[in-house]
Amino acid sequence: MNHLAKLFCLLLVSVGLASPRPCDAADRPNILYIMSDDHAAHAISAYGSRLAEVAPTPNIDRLANEGALFTNAFCTNSICSPSRACVLTGQYNHTNGAFDLGGRIPPGKQMLAIEMKKAGYQTAMIGKWHLHDEPADFDYYCVLPGQGHYHNPEFLVRGDKPWGKNLIKFDGKHSTDAITDLTLDWLKEGRDKDKPFFLMHHYKAPHDYFDNAARYESYLADVNIPEPETLWKRDPRFGSMATRGADDELIPHIGTSIGGRNPRRSYLGDLPKLYPNEFPPNFDPKNYSDEENTRFAYNAYLKKYLRCVKGIDDNLGRLFQHLEDSGQLDNTVIIYTGDQGFMLGEHDYQDKRWMYDPSQRMPFLVRYPKAVPAGGRFDTIIENVDYGPTMLDFAGANIPDSVQGRSFKSLLETGKEADDWKQEAYYRYWMHMAHHDNPAHFGIRTKTHKLIYYYGCNYDGGYQTPPGWELYDMVNDPQETVNLYSNPEHADLVAELKSRLAETRKRVGDDGTHFPECEAVVQEFWDYDQSDRAKAREISHQYLQRRQQELKEGKVNIRTWVGDN
Repeated sequence: MNHLAKLFCLLLVSVGLASPRPCDAADRPNILYIMSDDHAAHAISAYGSRLAEVAPTPNIDRLANEGALFTNAFCTNSICSPSRACVLTGQYNHTNGAFDLGGRIPPGKQMLAIEMKKAGYQTAMIGKWHLHDEPADFDYYCVLPGQGHYHNPEFLVRGDKPWGKNLIKFDGKHSTDAITDLTLDWLKEGRDKDKPFFLMHHYKAPHDYFDNAARYESYLADVNIPEPETLWKRDPRFGSMATRGADDELIPHIGTSIGGRNPRRSYLGDLPKLYPNEFPPNFDPKNYSDEENTRFAYNAYLKKYLRCVKGIDDNLGRLFQHLEDSGQLDNTVIIYTGDQGFMLGEHDYQDKRWMYDPSQRMPFLVRYPKAVPAGGRFDTIIENVDYGPTMLDFAGANIPDSVQGRSFKSLLETGKEADDWKQEAYYRYWMHMAHHDNPAHFGIRTKTHKLIYYYGCNYDGGYQTPPGWELYDMVNDPQETVNLYSNPEHADLVAELKSRLAETRKRVGDDGTHFPECEAVVQEFWDYDQSDRAKAREISHQYLQRRQQELKEGKVNIRTWVGDN
């Protein structure tokens, strides 16, 4: 916008004939929010994990090298729909109502799209949506139905038919390629060049099961993927009665496994049928030791997962090249993240849902050279409810009072954490024992410690598993191997963190009124005195009997997260 045009806009505002937002819109940065599904931070080489050398991600790393990277970015609920709802609304799940995989954000409530549009942005949502209702508050959308398909994907678009009925299909394409093609087409042909854009570009990959594009089948084929030490070693002080059971009786039944630990669900059971080429010919686990079987399943898991990540990174190279060629790269706030983390074999766990760091931690990288100095690395605690207000702040848009998160734009620009910035990330997983045998729990993560409370029941207070508490020193024990909760030397720290947890619940509004029967169980075992522990042991014995009976009857997909049973 030239100088005279700016003066004209200011004159109109001064006499009450115009809002400053449309006049300023052309000077504002584009905002590109890239989110993959289940992409853990430790599967990005910029984070320097055990996978960095064998599976580098140079295009994602570029954002860190030329912008900023966060080491303490956390989701508030580590499953797909709830996390996406937090980003879209800036609210915790007990506020936006997307507690679990049935979560939805209806038109009129899709805050980010609404406020960006008010600020003069053209808005688009492309890729995985997974929030059930139509993304109607976006100017343009082209989204996968539900989880969508990795190969020959279909997409929902606006059309003459009702929501869910207007489909386009990409035969012969992998979803990661198709989503990138769609975004490039929109950037080249579909958008209004007179407006800045706000684009949510969401990949399905690397969600399980991990069907990479065929061209990556040879990638990592002859590589032994580095393993986490905790895949093999379970410190006797790891976990709690909630995750191990009384006298370790529930170790086979809590958390799905890589190897054969969990008889209900494991990658050793799933992957040989899906990906036989990743296993020895005519593979039969009976012919191998437990260690060999676990190693086979782990390598199959990681290779398929990392091939999907490779597809993302290569496609981002295409996307970044277009922005550079079209002169938009440096005028675009580019964010890369996942909708949560993922357990990549740590503690012999797969999937997400846990509050352990591999699952709770999100990658978060941002590049915008006009305001964000290159090479920044922050340990400030941020949550996915903060992403929306931060993007709105960069856009010069209004941040509604309904938003519970807070912008960290000034941190990115100045490198200084605000004096009154929160010091705890809040986490709550509600979907008790669903799909991957994770007990319901909540807790807080500080820069130095993590306190987890497994209260062990569903929304209705039913399907109980033993309650328990876990405390980890994230400075001296970053792999979360030793639970300090019952160590008398840490009694004062336990009391302090439990008090902070209670205060955090009040601050975010998780007051227990959403599901009172559940809250009654939460309060019953809060003190966790000797009588509570004795009752927890009885619940453990009862649950073991229940699970064994379920397995005997072939009941492997029980609706555990609701009901008073």
